[in-house]
Amino acid sequence: MSTPYPVSLAGEELWLLPERAIYWPAQQALLVADVHFGKAAAYRRLGQPVPQGTTTQNIGVLDGLLARLPCRQLIFLGDFLHGPGSHTPATLSALAQWRARHFELAMTLIRGNHDKRAGDPPASLNIRVVPEPMLLGPFALQHEPDPHPDRHVLAGHIHPVYRLHGRGRQSLRLACFRLGAAVSLLPAFGAFTGGYQVERDADCRLFVIGDNDIWPV
Repeated sequence: MSTPYPVSLAGEELWLLPERAIYWPAQQALLVADVHFGKAAAYRRLGQPVPQGTTTQNIGVLDGLLARLPCRQLIFLGDFLHGPGSHTPATLSALAQWRARHFELAMTLIRGNHDKRAGDPPASLNIRVVPEPMLLGPFALQHEPDPHPDRHVLAGHIHPVYRLHGRGRQSLRLACFRLGAAVSLLPAFGAFTGGYQVERDADCRLFVIGDNDIWPV
């Protein structure tokens, strides 16, 4: 079982999770960004040889988190479905079965750039869809990492990764949380997503994910 890494941000305690998510105890809220359900299916429709089972993998991780943590709400910070080609019978059936297992849980999607192309989730999934920002406590929950005039932003979109350098030419490129002075980034939750390399500076804290654990750098 993975171990949460508690941090203080904007006066609130948040738990960074090795599963690439954030748990907010005071709100009993699980925050995830950039799941990109159906991305592999969309690529296969284009004839690309990509792995199968990523939707099942993502759902399995979510199920594990919801079983361990007392959640009243699940909030997606954008990019729930990858694109129009993600609406395959297999993907939608898997999502319907997953939603049925958590039918009492409130779910909200903050529209991201991919959601605008893919369209909203099917109404049968009972996921509330809202534009950004969604204001909750001291935070502006968004997809795009744009500053907010009076709230601390929690966002996705970037898929942040950080490169750790070892001896010689050895290095590791790991997904990370980047907690800034005004804007903080969640890593991409999806199993089949790329990453954008971010750097550390004086105004941010970086936490990489490795070996099913969280490591400050």
